[in-house]
Amino acid sequence: MTIIAGTPAPLARTRGRTLRRLARDPMGVFGGVLLLIVVVAGVFAPLLAPYAPTEVHFSTPFQQPGTIGFALGTDDLGRDILSRVLYGTRASLEVGALSVLLAVVVGVPLGLLSGYWRWLDALVSRLADLMLAFPFLILAVGLAAINGGGLANAAIALGIAHIPMMIRVVRADTLRLSETDFVLAAHTMHAGARRILGQHVLPNALSAIIVQATVIMPTAVIGEAILSFLGLGIQPPDPSLGIMLSDAQQYLFRTPWPAMFPGVMLALICLGFNLFGDALRDALDPRSAS
Repeated sequence: MTIIAGTPAPLARTRGRTLRRLARDPMGVFGGVLLLIVVVAGVFAPLLAPYAPTEVHFSTPFQQPGTIGFALGTDDLGRDILSRVLYGTRASLEVGALSVLLAVVVGVPLGLLSGYWRWLDALVSRLADLMLAFPFLILAVGLAAINGGGLANAAIALGIAHIPMMIRVVRADTLRLSETDFVLAAHTMHAGARRILGQHVLPNALSAIIVQATVIMPTAVIGEAILSFLGLGIQPPDPSLGIMLSDAQQYLFRTPWPAMFPGVMLALICLGFNLFGDALRDALDPRSAS
């Protein structure tokens, strides 16, 4: 079997090396465990929540945390805060995952094509620069205002706002990989563009795509909370961490816990993704020690 100089290590070996590097990073492990807890809380919210998120108890508003039957207390309508935080986490993760999916599905092909064909690069890069000229949050708010509220529309708005950064990351990696020995060797063997991009460039750009996805995810979660806080995201009575913060702001100094717990959950989600993303970036870096 002929081995082309510069060909990456087999996938199984690369995966094992990445896992070993992650295991040696204590902050990465902490971030991964934190993410696992958050994801389990969101995915199994219907099983973990003691009440329905919209169930009201008019006789027990503003119950303090630790009250029997209400571990995290209740809000102004007597709704269980624990149940609403769990379902709000579920909604935030859904919006984040859909946003990442949209950014990957649209941004990765455009980044590959613009990095491979220079004549297309000018058009795609100028389009990405035009979108990046608008601050991320302003662009997301504008798109959400046009499309209307709801979980799906919030995810679409946030996903579109993240596409330019995904394009730039994939384009840069494609330009780098196009000059490697194994891609040049494929050119000399008259391999087609589809084969080169699909079998040589894309697999080796996956690490950059995965790391960028870990950057997009917490930003999308915060974006969803902001959109819902402004009334442009998930609409009441559906639970959202942003809606909980919006509802609790008028009672903030009297009863801080309805705002404190969704805020803490948002912080935990972002902390977990940031710590794990940083560790994953270092683990996937081929220049780091094995």
